[in-house]
Amino acid sequence: MADNNSKEDTVMITEDEEEINYRPPAERTLQEIIEADHEDNSLKKYKETLLGQATKELVVVDPKNPGRVLVNSLSLIVDGRPNATLDLSGDLGNLNKRIFIVKEGIQYRIQIDFYVQREIVTGLKYVQRIMRHDVLVEKTSHMVGSYGPKLELQSFITKPEEMPSGMPARGKYTVKSLFTDDDKNEHLKWEWCFEIRKDWE
Repeated sequence: MADNNSKEDTVMITEDEEEINYRPPAERTLQEIIEADHEDNSLKKYKETLLGQATKELVVVDPKNPGRVLVNSLSLIVDGRPNATLDLSGDLGNLNKRIFIVKEGIQYRIQIDFYVQREIVTGLKYVQRIMRHDVLVEKTSHMVGSYGPKLELQSFITKPEEMPSGMPARGKYTVKSLFTDDDKNEHLKWEWCFEIRKDWE
């Protein structure tokens, strides 16, 4: 989050999205990828290393969920403190009732844990809009990458960012989060809140 330690309530809006002239690759099924260049043994071994069990059978983590990406949790990581974690695997309706209290000026990272099932997902992206008093303060987009299906939980951690500091920055913020991909599939949307204070709880 950008530093708001400036005069009055100056609002800073930033955007990291790099979509200029970018076109995602044509979508191919996992089976098409596995069968391509089948005569090339070195490439076949590489795919087996990369995709693991998915080269032999369909990987399904949750048979009741037809989606490809199952977002499990979001954690706020601050060195020297326990992670503050939101469970995203169940009902999302009450998430914004829980408020993360954070100290101004701290360095933090966001970790998202998720499963990928059935097919490879390309160009996963985490996008968040930070609002205060219904005004957009900051929008950021983090490229997560492309992932093959696995039974194991997979994780993405953002680069370190700094919370703003100073009296104008203190208060409650609402974050509108979206986990999407190159094909603009919305795998999960949710809202959560944090409050910047002079010190921890």
